[in-house]
Amino acid sequence: MNPDFDKIKKFYDALPDNTDRIRDSLDRPLTYTEKVLYNHQWDRSKTAAYIRGIDYAEFLPARVAMQDATAQMAMLQFMMAGRINTSVPSSIHCDHLITAFRGAETDLAKALETNHEVYDFLRSASMMYDIDFWEPGSGIIHQVILENYAFPGGLMVGTDSHTPNAGGMGMIAVGVGGADAVDVMAGLPWELRFPKIIGIRLTGKLNGWVSPKDIILKIAGMLSVRGGTGSILEYFGEGAESISATGKGTICNMGAETGATCSVFSFDRAMADYLNATGRKEIADMASAVESHLRSDPEVYDNPRQYYDNYLEINLSELEPYINGPFTPDLATPVSKMKEAAEKNKWPVEISAGLIGSCTNSSYEDISRASSIVKNALREKLTAKSDLKITPGSEMIRQTVERDGLLDPFREIGAEVYANACGPCIGQWYRPHQEDNPVNTVIHSFNRNFAKRTDGNPNTHAFVASPEIVTALTIAGSLTFNPLTDSLINSEGKPVNLPEPRGFSLPSGGFSIIREKAKKPGRKKAASSVIIDPRSERLQTLVPFKAWDGKDFTGLLLLIKARGKCTTDHISMAGKWLRYRGHLENISQNYMIGATNAFNDKTDCILNQLTGTYDSVPSVAFAYKKGGLGSIVVGEENFGEGSSREHAAMEPRFLNVRAIIVKSFARIHESNLKKQGILTLTFSDKNDYDKIRETDRIDITGLKDFAPDKPVTLILHHKDGTRDTILANHSYNESQFAWFKAGSAINVIRRQH
Repeated sequence: MNPDFDKIKKFYDALPDNTDRIRDSLDRPLTYTEKVLYNHQWDRSKTAAYIRGIDYAEFLPARVAMQDATAQMAMLQFMMAGRINTSVPSSIHCDHLITAFRGAETDLAKALETNHEVYDFLRSASMMYDIDFWEPGSGIIHQVILENYAFPGGLMVGTDSHTPNAGGMGMIAVGVGGADAVDVMAGLPWELRFPKIIGIRLTGKLNGWVSPKDIILKIAGMLSVRGGTGSILEYFGEGAESISATGKGTICNMGAETGATCSVFSFDRAMADYLNATGRKEIADMASAVESHLRSDPEVYDNPRQYYDNYLEINLSELEPYINGPFTPDLATPVSKMKEAAEKNKWPVEISAGLIGSCTNSSYEDISRASSIVKNALREKLTAKSDLKITPGSEMIRQTVERDGLLDPFREIGAEVYANACGPCIGQWYRPHQEDNPVNTVIHSFNRNFAKRTDGNPNTHAFVASPEIVTALTIAGSLTFNPLTDSLINSEGKPVNLPEPRGFSLPSGGFSIIREKAKKPGRKKAASSVIIDPRSERLQTLVPFKAWDGKDFTGLLLLIKARGKCTTDHISMAGKWLRYRGHLENISQNYMIGATNAFNDKTDCILNQLTGTYDSVPSVAFAYKKGGLGSIVVGEENFGEGSSREHAAMEPRFLNVRAIIVKSFARIHESNLKKQGILTLTFSDKNDYDKIRETDRIDITGLKDFAPDKPVTLILHHKDGTRDTILANHSYNESQFAWFKAGSAINVIRRQH
């Protein structure tokens, strides 16, 4: 039984009356997204008609989820908040710190040895604050959430940008920074600008080589990496109901690459089947009893353009497989056009490695379909031309596919099975012979493919596709192979074709569920605190940031003016830096080292205005901080795109960066910066980006009169004695400005304790 059963039952019992009351109050039909959000308002006695994309609203999530890389800083902040316990059910999942190298058993043993200090800290913090703790090897956070906690109609937040995976179970699940998670765990409302809603009708039915992954690959190409910003993608239609729950999860998971707040499907038979299969029949029955309240009202489906802010339609019967990339997840190419695109763009077509699995695509359905391709290839006497790696999403999946023999064909063809962890998806892949950064191509079924993300090599061209396409192209060894039309030459010199993949959405023999693996650890309160060794290089107790002194900022030095794409991977890299995720001072040594300096087109090479020499970004930032000088960072569009990692916001705060001004922010990163007390601004005139010079000192005035929708003024003092005055906008409301004045959102919580 789900550990939150009583709370879930209470939610479903009240859902019909609450939804009717909300509909009556708003006096119009409701989308499914609205039903979920309004039913999770902080103050349910007030049903305000929020203006989508404009008004802020306060919510009460039903759950918080954290993975081990982000949980460290989240728990360090929660410890500062002064609470005795978490106010909502929460969980920590150890999935990010396991490096893929020699195989599951060896890699897990190495991780337990290398990361024992972090695991011990998180385990003891979990026991102290009544948090579910999932041991290393138990699985990737999003897969474990889907298998154990997700329920239709629920609202949750998670300290990982792919938390929306739970949308496959009908949940509004949103990726946030640790400070947002701390708010919820501390019993405070979670604030969010009420999102716009993009309705996506799916018609027809998937067939042949096409999979749920291809739906989101196409949509990413349609919307781009920022087209979904500030919006929830809500899927519906007969095509949606034909997709398995885990297939829906795949679509929702990678919806994060459009910048969307999250993605969601309404409740249907596929979700009920998955709940039953994972031992949650009681929840399936309760949800089925209130099914009409777990989907949009009929009027919405009849006239979607009237009720959604944007509307898309995709005929699944006409969809073909897609391959997205390289270097960005929204560069979508149909498999039939890849040969032409690769030739035009001069992409290396020989595949060095193919990788399947991860939180996006490691379901039983995914692995069974990919396994059928390998089995057919072996029968046709084909060998894999490229390295093939598999990352199961959870121990439940690993045990089940092992039991059913689905991994045997992979091993026979030479594939390697990694631990149930994130691994190569987040740069946790020890890949030999990469010292000279060779130009090469990999193809994977993960969700994100920014430069250096997979293996740390800036010359690795990473392409995203479904597990089926990844498997077929890895066997072929070429990016331009089209399994729908092309043949391969087998060991006997004969041309053969790969049959269409076949698989099962759920195992006929049920999932192999070992309950002791799924149980949370025994609860035993720690004495009085979680002890952190002051000499540790991996964990560091946080010191509260200083409150604002009430004055305008004057004489801020330009730290870096970033050009082009600047994701959280550019701002605070993962990979080898994951070991410092619990040590703010040490991880600040990676701040902005991947960003391109607009003045010399180099990475990690900026002017130190104090010495007149060029140095790394962290070195210059530390020098300014040591001199008691504040600085400012400048960027372009969708700044902070990608991961939810709040280290990308805590590092500049630690380094005395007082403000960041850009053309536009990614949602999570802007929120994270605000929570840490950094002033977030956008150019009123985007062309003013060009006015900022390398040697500028900048004043920000008007802060004493700071108010919602009121611009502030920046005075750019140029080295030649001239100056420019520009205006900057902001999106602060009164409560968010309180974070800025207090020095951080955590400081506000501490004062309330």
